[in-house]
This record gives sequence, structure tokens and C-alpha cells, in this order.
Amino acid sequence: MMRSLAVFLTVAFGLSWLLALPLWLGDGLAEPWFPVVAIAVMMTPAIAALVVERSPHKVVALGLWPLRPVRRLLGYAVLGIVVSIALVLVALPVGALLGVYPADFVNFSAFQLVLDEQPADISLSTGALVALQLATLPLAAVINLVPTLGEELGWRGWLLPRLMPLGTLPAILISGVIWGLWHAPLILLGYNYPDAPGWLGLLTMVGMCTLVGAVFGWLRLRAESVWPAALAHAAFNGAGGTYLLFAQAGEQVDTTQATILGWSGWIVPLLLVAVLIATGQFAAPAKSQENPSERTAELRRGGRTPALPQG
Repeated sequence: MMRSLAVFLTVAFGLSWLLALPLWLGDGLAEPWFPVVAIAVMMTPAIAALVVERSPHKVVALGLWPLRPVRRLLGYAVLGIVVSIALVLVALPVGALLGVYPADFVNFSAFQLVLDEQPADISLSTGALVALQLATLPLAAVINLVPTLGEELGWRGWLLPRLMPLGTLPAILISGVIWGLWHAPLILLGYNYPDAPGWLGLLTMVGMCTLVGAVFGWLRLRAESVWPAALAHAAFNGAGGTYLLFAQAGEQVDTTQATILGWSGWIVPLLLVAVLIATGQFAAPAKSQENPSERTAELRRGGRTPALPQG
């Protein structure tokens, strides 16, 4: 267990730093290939999981298969998308009420400023464009699924189940902290927290990942599949930029304090996690607490090898 964990962390963290190295040696986030590097970095946890997972049925061990019970899987997938988008959006009025998010929920002045700089004439009103942006947010769960699955195969697909012998809540807490620290190569360059010192940005990222990771972990455990967590993660990333729609023109947004990234945005996720704990929602089914590799081996010994996808 400890050896596999050490190898997993070494590969995931080592590859992420290696891929980000050209940014550190160049112009950082200003490099034109930054988006490509960022997507490549997101694949490193999946690579690490595939390296350390010894089961011949990796798709089962990592929570990719089986896709059943279908109703439960689809239910948690939809719930994950809705909850993720809701957590991102509700952080904005909370931040505005606490005075840390400079909001303009009426005129959308910051967004209007962006529209005014566009060369094309836009016939729709600003409010209609904002509504359209919000309506298309669920599509982000599909568009962003591949890169976020790269992360979730590692964090919630492999790591979380391997930490479960420590207890459900310690496993979720530890995996969340690890997930946050893994972002260091980009966070220390100013990603997500451009106006904060590197150490503060990383510390804030760890806090956010611990809370949001608890929600993703809950989806993984209850659905007994990595897909709802991956879709939730994809929707979460897709909704992240919505704070630009409702910001006040000319005002700086401090993401260590405002949006879902900052402390004010953690209030609602913290309440949600507290409710999930109080209602026993983190009590995963017994078979979910087993090592997936051991469960697969047991099924094979019993002549009940799980069905695998074809092709």
C-alpha cells in the first residue's frame, strides 16, 4: 500500500512539474502553449494510476466500469453537474454580501465592457447573453470531461479507495489536500490567484480542493463509479469563469477571498459537506470500501468475473 502510494504520488507530482517546466523557464502563463500544457498536466494523475494499478481489469479497479445500476449512476451524474454549477454560482452573492466580491448583478458592467470591445455587432441584449451563458453551462460537463477524467481517475478513481482503510473522512480529507498540493506548478506561477503571493495561492487552493474534493468524493462513493465525480469536476471547471459575468467594471476580484476559489466561496460547500456527514451520506456501501483490485480478484476466484466493455 505505502509503496504504491509513494509511486503514485511521485509519478503524478513529478510529471506535472516536468510538463510545467517549460513555463517556468519561459514566460510562465503568458506562453502561447500554456493551454496545451495545462491539459497535459491534468492527465498526470491518470497516468500515475495506470502505472501503479496492477489489476488486469483496470477499468473496474479505477471505477470506470461497470456502468450500473444505470439509474443510480445517471442520477448521481446529473446531481454532480447541478451541484457543481450551483456551488460556483452561489459563491458570488455570498461574496457580494460579505463585501469581498465587487458584483453588478443588474447591469453586468464588467461583461458589458468586454462586449463593447468586440468588433462584431451583437444583436442580443447583455442580459440575454448572460442567460445564454448560464444555460449552456451543463455542456461544459461534456466538453471538459476528457481532461477532468484525467484527474479523477487518479484522485477519486485510484487514490481515494486506497485511503479508505484509514476511514472515510480521513481518506477524503487527505486526498483533497494532496489534490490541492498537486496544483503547485501552475498555482505558483499565478494561475487562479494572480494577485496573491505563491504560498497564499497554494494554501487557498488546498482549502478549496479539500472542500470541493469532499463533494466529488461523496459522488464517487455513493455512485460506486468515477464518472459522476468526473462530470461534476468538468462542470465545476466550466462554470468557474462565470464570476466575470457578474463583476463590476473597473474593480479587481481577489480570488483568495471571492468566488468559489476564495474563503467566502467555501461557506456553502462547507455547509453541504457538514449536512452530508450529519446524514451519514459518506457511509459508502461495504463493497465500495474494499480495495477494487482485491474485489476483482475475489470475483474471478468465484467464477464471477465482471463483464468488461467490448472494443
